[in-house]
Amino acid sequence: MAFSTRVLLILLVIFTVFQLKIDAKKLQIHRKRRLMNCRFDKIYQLGDSVSDTGNCIRESYCGSHSSCAKSPYGINFFHKPTGRCSNGLLMIDFIALESGLPLLNPYKDQSANFRHGANFAVAGATALSAQVMAEKKIVLSFTNSSLDVQLDWMSSHFETTCSTDCLVQLKKSLFLVGHIGGNDIIYGLSQGKTMEELRRLVPDVVQTIIHGVKRVIGFGATRIVVPGTFPKGCGPASLTQFMTNHSSSYDEYHCLKDLNNLAIFYNDHLQQAIDEMKKEYTNITLIYGDYYNAYMWFLQNAVTLGFDKNSLQKACCGIGGDYNYDKSRKCGAQGVPVCDDPSTHFNWDGLHLTQAAYSWLTRWLIDDMLPKLNCHV
Repeated sequence: MAFSTRVLLILLVIFTVFQLKIDAKKLQIHRKRRLMNCRFDKIYQLGDSVSDTGNCIRESYCGSHSSCAKSPYGINFFHKPTGRCSNGLLMIDFIALESGLPLLNPYKDQSANFRHGANFAVAGATALSAQVMAEKKIVLSFTNSSLDVQLDWMSSHFETTCSTDCLVQLKKSLFLVGHIGGNDIIYGLSQGKTMEELRRLVPDVVQTIIHGVKRVIGFGATRIVVPGTFPKGCGPASLTQFMTNHSSSYDEYHCLKDLNNLAIFYNDHLQQAIDEMKKEYTNITLIYGDYYNAYMWFLQNAVTLGFDKNSLQKACCGIGGDYNYDKSRKCGAQGVPVCDDPSTHFNWDGLHLTQAAYSWLTRWLIDDMLPKLNCHV
């Protein structure tokens, strides 16, 4: 190949890469503008550790058992632990920022400003109450702040902030009922429940969430996102706990098929219940948040997005084993290291994702949900 031809090819590659970066930046700005066009003035979040911005660490029992209250959590954005179970921002943080709103303060921080919404999510929370879980012989050892407890907090909050005119004041608010329900399954799994027992649990979990959505509508919500659950067989904690020598147990992404099928089963039931609700509440914008497919999209595209292909299923903050995860020596414990560059890692601590991963998942979800949010774009 002639020297001039090689030079031209090199220049073409450089130009293409540069143009792709410009296009990506334009897309990010365009996405932000589109979400701001929804004109949310408040956001309210219910859920678990995927969206807790500091409630668990303000509960006596939950906080004393939470690794998320310790360094190195928060290291790459806040430079200190805030109760977020990540190295930085969560999806709810990115949603707030791209809506042009401040980060949501946790409800348990009573001195905080709640003018633009509030976060009621608690790390470790279940959809089913502690009493119902106990009846099903599943023990909760982390927090009793299940969905009904969070909804009671929300009710108390609205009694003091909008009382008689909530129906008017909440018209431009976005409500997220979840991610929640995943812990109900995880706790059952970790306590030896069979797949069939967990499948029988799913309808109860889904109906509890749907009842919660109806309560939220009763408060005055008109735009609601109800997220499904992530794949259960792709993370370091699950891959470590249920490791097997049977190659047929894994799919093409090295995720455990049985656990992912259980998540699909759960998500299908939730989607069907949401579709039924839409028929009853025709004046409410009710959207299923497809966390499962957002996660799988990421696994398929992570390398092209700049993530380390050899670390997609290893914890950034962790130690030991094939997946850099040891249940007895979790992230935050003395001597447990952090990877050199968390921005190239998908998983943060074996159970939760990195800020970089949450950023990409949020982008996918915003693109998926925007057409359904009835925003003026």
